[in-house]
Amino acid sequence: MEEILLIGGGGHCKSVIDVIEQEGQFKIAGIIDHPELLDTKILDYKVIGSDNDLPKLSLQYKYALVTVGQITSPQLRIKIYENLKKLEFILPVIKSPRAYISKYATVKEGSIIMHDALVNVNVCINENCIINTKALIEHDAMIAKHCHISTGAIINGAVSVESGCFIGSHVTTKQAINIKKNSFIKAGSVVK
Repeated sequence: MEEILLIGGGGHCKSVIDVIEQEGQFKIAGIIDHPELLDTKILDYKVIGSDNDLPKLSLQYKYALVTVGQITSPQLRIKIYENLKKLEFILPVIKSPRAYISKYATVKEGSIIMHDALVNVNVCINENCIINTKALIEHDAMIAKHCHISTGAIINGAVSVESGCFIGSHVTTKQAINIKKNSFIKAGSVVK
């Protein structure tokens, strides 16, 4: 089993750990976080370094995943993602075994599909996205890079979500609309 580094040790990281353990594709080598957290543990996994250690760690490990969450801004996730790419890490797609992803859907590198999410036919999830627990991405929707579709959100058919968007918990969109780049849609909204 290949080893993977998780970059960021907050609450989202804990949820990602659970998905990775259930998926069984990777063994978690350790977590990268703030230097003052070195040698502490997040769940059963040790913080083995900080961002400054990544160039050295890239010689030992080839897989990494951004496990910092995204609420107010995508900028930190984008910065980490771009740094990992520059260091030539491979950023795999992580899919919960409890999620449904149509064989006609595309999910690109560095994205995670969390427990009980549903990604329907002809959907495209681009790089470095979080499709969170129980989110529904309906047919023909397109989610651009660096987006977070939160818990229980419903992205209806043929919706285009531009890069860097945060779609809050239990948001529902009208079908066939465009959500502009870096939009922040608060929890429970209906987007027409």
